[in-house]
Amino acid sequence: MSSRTKIVVLHLKELLYTGIFVVLGVLFVVLLVIMFLPDKKQETGSIEPENAYIPGIYTTSIQLGGSTVDIEVVVDENHINSLRLNTLDEAVATMYPLIEPSFDELAQQIETNQSLEGITYSDDNRYTSMLLLNAISQSLEKAASNTGAQPGM
Repeated sequence: MSSRTKIVVLHLKELLYTGIFVVLGVLFVVLLVIMFLPDKKQETGSIEPENAYIPGIYTTSIQLGGSTVDIEVVVDENHINSLRLNTLDEAVATMYPLIEPSFDELAQQIETNQSLEGITYSDDNRYTSMLLLNAISQSLEKAASNTGAQPGM
């Protein structure tokens, strides 16, 4: 058995480059892991944002013919408490008979869902419902705080 001594020559320059690339590779992998791991806040399953609204009563006016109808939205910090039609006189109710039933249907869905997303309405009162949803959305935008979620989310 002949044992021959093998001599390995390592250049300091190559060792230095290899070490730098290994350190950069490890940092890159750590950065990717940090970026793509889900946030712990999302894992808790909390649906309600903190302080989504500034508590109060917010109104938006709608012009119907020569009359004005006010949509009133009452919110607390995290919930839409109620929606009401104000100053709806008999002339407006007679001229626009779908206003009240459409509003009641929308208000019930919004108070249940606590959101403007997923609201359904029939094709018979589509334009009336869109007009009312727009006014409700404007009221919720007034109520939305800067730190909370946007209305409808």
